[in-house]
Amino acid sequence: MIRAQNDDSVRNNSGVGGVCMMSNKWRDEQHSSFINFTSCFLSANSFRLNIVPIAPDFIFNCGGVSVAFIFVTNYNCDNPGSIFTRAQKLKNQFGHLYVVVTLPTKEQNDSFVHSYFRYGMDIGKPTFVPALDLEMGFEKIVRIAHARGVCKKQDVVSKLKTERERSVQGMDVFLGVVSSIPRVETHDANALIQTVGSIEAIAKASKESILENTDISSEKADMISRFFRDPKFYLGPRIS
Repeated sequence: MIRAQNDDSVRNNSGVGGVCMMSNKWRDEQHSSFINFTSCFLSANSFRLNIVPIAPDFIFNCGGVSVAFIFVTNYNCDNPGSIFTRAQKLKNQFGHLYVVVTLPTKEQNDSFVHSYFRYGMDIGKPTFVPALDLEMGFEKIVRIAHARGVCKKQDVVSKLKTERERSVQGMDVFLGVVSSIPRVETHDANALIQTVGSIEAIAKASKESILENTDISSEKADMISRFFRDPKFYLGPRIS
C-alpha cells in the first residue's frame, strides 16, 4: 500500500524544505502510483518538485547545499554492473552523492553485497543506502537531503559565531592599543573607534580632527596626535 506521510522531523524549521529536481527519465520508468507518492511526500514536507532532464535521479537543494541521488527501484541480480558503473561516473561530478537501492529479498541483498566488492567500490565513495521497499527508500532520500541542509545551516551559524568572536577579540586588541596612549581611558578609546575608525585612521588624524569629531579634551587630543608621530611615545614602555 502506497502511503504518504507528513513527517515534521523531515520538514525544515522555516516551513520550506527546499527544491527537489527529479529526472524525467527516472519518472517515466516508475509506476504512476509511486510517482504520486513521491509528489505527495515532497509536498507534505514542504519541498517544491521540478521535473527536469538531469544525470542523477534526484538533486535536492536544501539549506544551500545540493545533494544528488541515484535511486534504484528495481535491482537486477543478473545485471548489477550498470549501477556501480553509473555511481563511479557520477561521484566525480557531485560533491554529495548517495545511491539508494531497494533490496526486498535475500537474493537481491546477497547479490548486491557480492557485486559491491566485485566492482571495487570505495566504501563511502559514494555512500550506498539499502532499503526494503520503495517508500522507505524515498523517505531515506528526503531525510538525507534534509540532514545535509541542517548540517550546512549549522556550519554557517558556527562560522558566523567564530567571526563574531574574532570581531570581539579584534575590538579588545584595538581598545588595548588605543587605551595604552598616556591619559587615554577606555571610554576615550571607544569614542575614537566610533568617530574616527581604525588605528590607522587615528594615527593619521590631526589634533583638530579629533577635537572636531569627539568630546575628547584638547590635552588628550594633542597626546593622541603626538603619540603616533613622536618615537618617544610609540616606542615607550607601555606598548609591549
